[in-house]
Amino acid sequence: MPSGGRANVGNLPHELTSFVGRRREIAEVRRLLSVSRLVTLTGIGGVGKTRLALRVAADSGRAFDDGVWLVGLGELHDPGAVGDAVSSAVDLREGRDAAPETLLVEYLAARKPLLVLDNCEHLVEPVADLAVTLLRACPELRILATSREPLGIGGEAVLRVPPLTMPEPTAAGGGLGHYEAVSLFAERAAMAVPGFAVTENNQDVVAAICRRLDGLPLAIELAAVRLRVMSLEQILQRLTDRFGVLTSDSRGAPARQHTLQWCIDWSHELCTPAERAMWGRLAVFSGGFDLDAVEAVCTDTVAEDEVVDVVGSLIDKSILIREADTAGAVRYRMLETLRDYGTERLQETGEFGSLLRRHRNWYEHMVLRAESDWISSRQVAWIGCLDAEQPNIRAALQFCLTGPREADAGLRMAAALYPYWRVRGRLREGMRWLAQLLAVQGGTPSVGRIKALHVLSVLSGLHGDPEASALYAERGGALAGQLGDRTATALMAEAVGHHALITRDSVTACEHFESSLAVFRTDGNLLYMIWSLFGLALASHADGNRIRSEECHQEILTITESRGESIYRGWALWGLGMGAWERGEHSRAKDLLTRGLQLALSVDDRASAAGCLEVLTWIAVDEGALQRAAKLMGSTEALAQTVGSPYTIYPNLRVLRDRFEQKPRPAIGDRAVETEFRHGLGMRFEDAVDYALDAKGPPNTSVEPGPTILTRREQQVAELVAEGLTNRAIAAKLVISQRTAQGHVEHILSKLGFTSRTQIAAWIVAQTQGRQS
Repeated sequence: MPSGGRANVGNLPHELTSFVGRRREIAEVRRLLSVSRLVTLTGIGGVGKTRLALRVAADSGRAFDDGVWLVGLGELHDPGAVGDAVSSAVDLREGRDAAPETLLVEYLAARKPLLVLDNCEHLVEPVADLAVTLLRACPELRILATSREPLGIGGEAVLRVPPLTMPEPTAAGGGLGHYEAVSLFAERAAMAVPGFAVTENNQDVVAAICRRLDGLPLAIELAAVRLRVMSLEQILQRLTDRFGVLTSDSRGAPARQHTLQWCIDWSHELCTPAERAMWGRLAVFSGGFDLDAVEAVCTDTVAEDEVVDVVGSLIDKSILIREADTAGAVRYRMLETLRDYGTERLQETGEFGSLLRRHRNWYEHMVLRAESDWISSRQVAWIGCLDAEQPNIRAALQFCLTGPREADAGLRMAAALYPYWRVRGRLREGMRWLAQLLAVQGGTPSVGRIKALHVLSVLSGLHGDPEASALYAERGGALAGQLGDRTATALMAEAVGHHALITRDSVTACEHFESSLAVFRTDGNLLYMIWSLFGLALASHADGNRIRSEECHQEILTITESRGESIYRGWALWGLGMGAWERGEHSRAKDLLTRGLQLALSVDDRASAAGCLEVLTWIAVDEGALQRAAKLMGSTEALAQTVGSPYTIYPNLRVLRDRFEQKPRPAIGDRAVETEFRHGLGMRFEDAVDYALDAKGPPNTSVEPGPTILTRREQQVAELVAEGLTNRAIAAKLVISQRTAQGHVEHILSKLGFTSRTQIAAWIVAQTQGRQS
C-alpha cells in the first residue's frame, strides 16, 4: 500500500562551510534527475563531487515524498555489504529471513525516495548490480551517485564534474568575484584571516593561484589557509616553483590529478614533523573520531595539551574537519582524498600494522565497556556512541580477519555487540562478522568462541533460519562441555531455548530458559539474566502460563527501572501491557504501553514500538475508536515494513491481528478504513508515536487551517526551544532520544520556513501574545 505522506525526511548532514558556485552544474544535475532515474557524478578526487551531490539532494528534497538518503560507501570494504549499507542508511531493519536486496525492494517499491550513493569507485560492480535491481523494481526511486568512474549500466546519465570556473590569464578589470574559484578562495581565506578580501590590488595574484590549482576546490581550500603564515605572493611563488618541478615528469597522469597530488604534497611538506606524523596516524580511523581515541591510538608519551595543539594545527591547515553535535561533543574527520594520502605516508614508516592493532584494541575496549554498562542509565549514551563509531568498529573487525590471533579479539567484540545489533536491527551484519571471524579463528575452544556461537545461533533464529540456529547451538554446546565452564554452558542452554521458541516447542524452551536463568541469577550477570527472563516470558506465554510470563516481565521491569535502563524496560512494559489487555484491564494496559512507547522512542527501538502500537490498536477497537484504530494499524504496518513484524516475537499475535483488522470495516466502511490506514502508513515514526501517546490524537497537519502547522509534539519542542533548551535538554525533558529532538527541531525550521532557533523562539512569543490579546 503506498505511503499517504512523507514518512521520513532523510539523513543529509548539515553543511559546515558555505557552498560556492556550481549553479550550472546544479541545474544540469536536477534536469538529468528529472529525465533519468540514475545520475552519476564523476571526476577526480577533490573536484567536489560529494558537495555537489549533497547540495542537489538538499535542494531537491521537496520532490521526494519519502526522503533523501545519503549512503556513504567510502569506508565500506566488503562488496557483499552494499545492500546492508543502503538498508542501514534508510533505517530499514531486519526482522525476517530475506536478503537485504529483497527487503529493500519490498520497502522502496511503493515509495518515492532519492538515494545518494557516495564514493562508489571501489565498489562499482556491486553498486551497479544493486542499482539495477532497485531501479527495475521501484518505479519512483531515483539514484544520485558519485564515483571516479561511471557505474556503466543502462539508463545511466553521467555528468563529469568540472573544476570551478576561473579567469583566463588575459582577464582584467571589472573584478573577478564572479568566477567560482576566486569566490571560493576569497571565502576560505577570509575564514583563515578575518578581513581578507579580493581587491583590485590583489585579484591578479588570486586569479593566478586559482589557475595554478586548476580550479580544484580541495586544492584551493588547502592553499587558502596558508594565508595565516604566507602572503599571496609567497603562495603563488611556491606553487609556481612546484609546478615547474613536478610537471617535468608527468608519468602520463592527467594534469589535474598531478595538480591535486602536488598541492597535497606541498601541504604535507609545510606541516611540522609532529603534524606530518599525526596526519599519517589519523589515517587509521574510518569516518569520524574523538580526541580520546586520538590520544589512545596515535600517541605514546605525548602530553594531552600537545595532542590538542597538533590536532588544532591540522584543523587550521584544513587537513582535519572539526564537527560538533547538538550536545556540543566534538569529533574530527578527514576527507577521503587526504586520508588516502595519509595512509600512503603511514605505510612508508613501518607503523601501519601496530597502529591498526592499537586502533582495534581501543574499539574492542569501547565495545566491551558498552556491553558491561548496558543495563544502566548510560545505555542511551552508549547506543549513540556506537552509532557514531560504526565505521571504526567495522574497520577494527576487518583487521581481526587478518589472522587467528586477531580473530580472538574480533569474536569478543562481535559477541559484545549483540545487544546493539538487536536494537538497531542489524542481524545480517552481526551474522556475517561472526561467521567470518569463527572461520578465521579456526575452532580453538574458548569462552569467547562459545559466546560468539551463542549470539550467532540466536541471530540465525531471529533471522528465520532454524537449521543454522540449531547447528550453532549444537557446536557451542559441545565446546562448552569440553571446557566445563558453567556460564558458557548456560549461554548455550539459552541458545537452545531460543531455537525451541522459534520452532514453537514452548515446553523445551521453558526448560532451557529456566536452566540458564538459574545460573545467571547465581552469577549476578544482569544482562544474561534479562535475556533468559525475556525468553522465558515469551515461552511461558506461548505455553499458556500467563502468570509465569508476567512474573518474568515484572522482574525485568524491576531490574531495569532501578538502574535507569531503557530497551529491556520497554520490552517488559510491552509484555505487561499485553497481559493487562488480555485480562480486560484497558486503563492499566494503556498506561504500560504508552510508557513502553516513550522508552522505545527514546532509544529508537522500533520493534518494541511496533509491538506496543499493535496492542494499542486492539484497545482502540475494543473501545469503539475505530478510525483511530485504523490509523494505528497503518502506522504499525509502516513500522513492520522497516523492522519486521512483532509476530516474530509473539507468533500468536498474527491470529489476533487478522481478527481485529476486520472489525472496523462493517462499522465505518471500507473507504474510511483505507483512508485512515493510509494516513497512518504515511506517518513518520516519531509522529506515529506522538499520535498513539495523545488520547485524542494530534491534529491532521495536512488540513489544519491557520498559521500553526506543527504537530502536538513539535509545538512542545518549539516551546522548549523558546525557553532556551538545547536538543539534549529537550530530549531529557520529553523522554526522547537526542536524535529525535534534533529531528523535531529540523522539521519545525522546515515547516515554518526558518533558519535559526532564535526565529522559532520569536514565533512562539508572537503566538503567546496573540492568544493573550
